[in-house]
Amino acid sequence: MNQNDQRPSVCVAHVVLQTDRMDDSIQFMRVIGMRPIFDGPEVSVYEMRGGTHLILMRKNNIVAGDASFDLMVDDLHATHQRFTSLGLSPSPIEARPAIDHEVFTVREPAGHVITFFSSHASGKPT
Repeated sequence: MNQNDQRPSVCVAHVVLQTDRMDDSIQFMRVIGMRPIFDGPEVSVYEMRGGTHLILMRKNNIVAGDASFDLMVDDLHATHQRFTSLGLSPSPIEARPAIDHEVFTVREPAGHVITFFSSHASGKPT
């Protein structure tokens, strides 16, 4: 590790989301702001901040529910407004004072519900 590097020494490498609607899920991830790395019929890879990769994996029969991960954005209200204008039907923004966040959810094409949190980064390089 470079001694001048002020980032934490670890990060989340990969999160996985199964989908039975690969093309629609691919388009959704691009629309919400993920960077495409690889698109394939069985596996697609998308990059997020900090270098974390979302692995979309095709599965014929999925059980939709809450995603096993959540996402964080710098401006929750602007993101909510953008998602609304794109027809993604985000839930209303809710305050979560116990954890000093605001949140909303969006259902992605395969039916998983992804929670979006307001940012709470420390202000140091991540």
